Amino acid sequence: MMHHDTLIERGPPLGVALALFAGAWCVMIAAMMLPSSLPLLRMFAITSANQPRPRLAFTAFLLGYVLVWCAFGVAAFLGDFVLHHAVDRTPWLLAHPWVIAGAVLAIAGVFQFTPLKDQCLRVCRLPANFLVRHYRRGTPAAFALGYRHGVFCTGCCWALMLIGFAAGFASLWWMMALTAMMTYEKTARGGLRAVPISGVVLLVWSALVFLHPSWLPHALAGI
Repeated sequence: MMHHDTLIERGPPLGVALALFAGAWCVMIAAMMLPSSLPLLRMFAITSANQPRPRLAFTAFLLGYVLVWCAFGVAAFLGDFVLHHAVDRTPWLLAHPWVIAGAVLAIAGVFQFTPLKDQCLRVCRLPANFLVRHYRRGTPAAFALGYRHGVFCTGCCWALMLIGFAAGFASLWWMMALTAMMTYEKTARGGLRAVPISGVVLLVWSALVFLHPSWLPHALAGI
């Protein structure tokens, strides 16, 4: 996949670049985020099977979920567009690209310890409770349910996804590692215990990047 920086720096006009990115981003969301939501998807499919037009309801649920992540992707792309133009006007940042990369790693690490991460992760880890509390019959209700779940999922994983966004999702290894991390947090028995561990790893990695820029992975060098 083309790195989104290519669209920003040497690509088509902003509107066209944003449209191209949005399409690719939605594919990435399907590949990376839906696996961690499979328990809820299965439960919703079973629960909604007896309502009128269950396939339409399931599609509406998916659309609501994906819409939230697409909105996040668009916001991240536009933010990165502004950041690139700011860096182009700041010689010091041009000469020290690891500062931004280290900051992204630090943000992701710190977020692992926040109450928002904990609250959203606990909702994602209890799909049955979420479904019982919010399920309603009908296609509009299915869309609203998917949208609500997307909000909690984004609230849980947005900081980790920033790392993937910074890498441009051009590396299959980055995609696999981040997908495994987020899926483990949301579905595995030891998921909650893994959160502070990954937070410490990200913070240490950030510190190493600031102290020794050679620790910056090549994929993140173009942030």
